[in-house]
Amino acid sequence: MEIIYGTSNKNKVISMKKILKENNVDANIYTLKDIDFNQEIIEDGKTFEENSEIKANEIKKFCDANNIKDKIIITDDAGLCIDKLDGEPGVYSARYAGENATQIQILDKVLEKMKPYQDKKDRACTFVCVLTAILPDGEKIVARGECKGTVAKTPGKLGGLTYVPIFIPEGFDKPLSDLDEKPYEATHNHRDLAVKQLLREFKVRNIN
Repeated sequence: MEIIYGTSNKNKVISMKKILKENNVDANIYTLKDIDFNQEIIEDGKTFEENSEIKANEIKKFCDANNIKDKIIITDDAGLCIDKLDGEPGVYSARYAGENATQIQILDKVLEKMKPYQDKKDRACTFVCVLTAILPDGEKIVARGECKGTVAKTPGKLGGLTYVPIFIPEGFDKPLSDLDEKPYEATHNHRDLAVKQLLREFKVRNIN
């Protein structure tokens, strides 16, 4: 399977490769850098689905114009949705504290907004990942993965994906960044859930 994964985020690429391997999918993954795609994509959708599709469409146009064929384009849009903040950061997760904000600046903004909500029941949130795949014949497939949790009061270990230091998954008592990978990923992982849904759709279509 030949996949163009529409991201420049190395942590997302590592995650995708790991998930595909664990699901026994033999795939070559190309990033945007690998295909020399450096255009700015304006993600002005109102939902994760819209933003994911916007990215996929732009990359498809680029591939068509540059004679890049027979590859599956996969894009994602993901973020943290907090109940008491009316779904924020949501589709603005990557730029919640401004375009060039650091991870800690973003987390500090979230935690400041959550100060009025100290009870665990008021700190409910959902990690969401939506994948859009465009097949070589132009067909589009959309998959969504969600996992529930609560917002931590103080960040765990920084690094990796932006919000993992403050996301406490259901069934656990500390942030995702402080958890051992295996027990968490056995029960959660929004990206893993979305990829598995996508792979089921591929299987129905005999794509391998």
